[in-house]
This record gives sequence, C-alpha cells and structure tokens, in this order.
Amino acid sequence: MGQVMKICFGVTLLVMTLVPVAQADEFKLSNNQRISCSRGLSAGKLNTATCKSYAYLFNIKTSEYFRCMVSLALTRDNKEIINVQTDGGCIKKPRIFEADSSYSFDATETEAPNTNSFFGPGGYAVWASDNNAQKVRGCIIISSGLGSDIAKCLDMTFQ
Repeated sequence: MGQVMKICFGVTLLVMTLVPVAQADEFKLSNNQRISCSRGLSAGKLNTATCKSYAYLFNIKTSEYFRCMVSLALTRDNKEIINVQTDGGCIKKPRIFEADSSYSFDATETEAPNTNSFFGPGGYAVWASDNNAQKVRGCIIISSGLGSDIAKCLDMTFQ
C-alpha cells in the first residue's frame, strides 16, 4: 500500500511540473478618467444637470479592452430634487495587438461634447505598449455621425 502511495505521489508531482499553470487574464483600469457635465433649463423653470464619465478596463494579456461609461441626470426646481437617474455599463472593444503578451495601456477622451467634434459626441484615443518589446500602438476612435465609430491605429516608429 505504501508503494502505491509513493507511485501516485510521484506521478502527481510529475504531472504538476510538466503541465504549465494556466495564467489568468489580468485587468487594469486606465489612469485617465474624465467627467463632463452640462446644464439645461426646461419649461416651468426646471433645471437639469447631466454628467458623464468614461474609464477603460484593459486586459494586459490580450490587449482587448472595455470602454465604460457612467452617467447621472438630476432634475430639480427651485425647491426640491424631482428626479435622479443613473445609467452605465462597459462595452467590449477589439484587441489592439494580434498576439498575447504583457501590455500597458492608457486612454483619454475628447473634452465635453461639441468642443472638439465635427460629427457627434467626440472621440477618444487609446495607447498600448508591449512590456516585453519596444512596440507602441496609438489609436484614435471618433464617431462618424452615421451610427458607427471610425477607429484607426498606427504602430509607432522609433528613430
């Protein structure tokens, strides 16, 4: 019986050393979050304030990322708050690099709507770099105003 236990233990140890440990994906939040707010007046002297903020969650192994948005709309009159609504969520975006590696990432939004945008609510820039190689890719994503975003990425050259 002791011999069987030793053999089982030996086989288990061998399998554990030969089978690579599955590496879980790691996610990092971008360091550059923005918030923009606007105010409006409605009939009957109602005031509405709306704020939106965006952040990015980046998979540092695959270079896929999520663009996350949270918004709050507050409506009030001169005496009380009438309504508060919140909304938000994250939308998965395609990977920036084709191969898995170890990546760093950051992103930034345009300023508040209509200040830097020709066709819609603005756009954002995404930067990603390979932590294991001298490789940087910059992407700009803007709203086309026709229902789809236009995204273009460029690999940086080093001189």
